[in-house]
Amino acid sequence: MQSLEAELAEARSLAVDELADAIETIGFECTRCGACCKSEADDPHTATVFPDEVRRLQGAGDADGPTADTEESDAEGARDWRDVARPMPYGLTDGPDGPEGETFEWALQTDACGDCVFYEEDDDGVGACGVHADRPLICETYPFSVALGGTSQPMGEAVDEEGVVRAHECEGLGRDIDRADAESLAAALKERAVRELEEAIGVRDSYEPRTVDAGTVVVHDSEGAKDADGRPLDAAGRDDER
Repeated sequence: MQSLEAELAEARSLAVDELADAIETIGFECTRCGACCKSEADDPHTATVFPDEVRRLQGAGDADGPTADTEESDAEGARDWRDVARPMPYGLTDGPDGPEGETFEWALQTDACGDCVFYEEDDDGVGACGVHADRPLICETYPFSVALGGTSQPMGEAVDEEGVVRAHECEGLGRDIDRADAESLAAALKERAVRELEEAIGVRDSYEPRTVDAGTVVVHDSEGAKDADGRPLDAAGRDDER
C-alpha cells in the first residue's frame, strides 16, 4: 500500500486530458434529479466538505437563504458554521444530549429530511443547488471520483470505471458530454483528488487524541481539533472553558 505522500504525488501528476477522455467514454449529463443531494433510505446525505469550503459557503449566495435549524451567524450577513457543516457522523455515538465523541472531517449540513441544506426543488420536482457557484468540489465532480488511496468514494461503490476514473450511481451516466465540459469536470476532479490527499495528510499530521467530555464532539481536520461549531479547541481560552 502506497503512502499518502506517494498517492499525492500521483494525484498531482494526473493528466487532465486523460481524465477527460475517461469521462467522455463513460458519458455524463446532469438531469437535475437531485438524488445526489438527498438522503437515501433514512440515511442522511453525507458529503465531505473541506474547512476552507465551509468558510466560503458561510458567505455564499443568499446568506439569508437555506440554512439549518440554527439562526445564529458569525458575522453580519454570514451563515453560522453549523448552518453549513456538521461533524462527520462516523465514529460518534448517541448520548443523552445528542451525538458525542471524536470524529474526522466535516459533512455538509442537512435539513430535517436528511437532504443537503442547500438543495432546492421547484414545483415540478427539478432540483437545484442554492450555492451552485460555490459548491464543494465533491459536489462539482459527482458522480466521478479518482481511484487512488486516500480519496473518497461518494455514494457507495463504483458502478463503472475507466482507467483511474470511477463513476458512481447516477441516472445521468452514459449520456453524451461536450469535450469542454469533460475537460472542466476533469480539472475539478484532479483538484479534488489532490485536495483530499492534502487534507488526509494534514489530519494525520495534526491529530492528537483528546479527552472528550460526555455530550460533546471533537472534530479533527487538517487545521487541528475543533468543536462541533467549528471553533479551534486550541484557541485562547477554549480548552479552559471545556
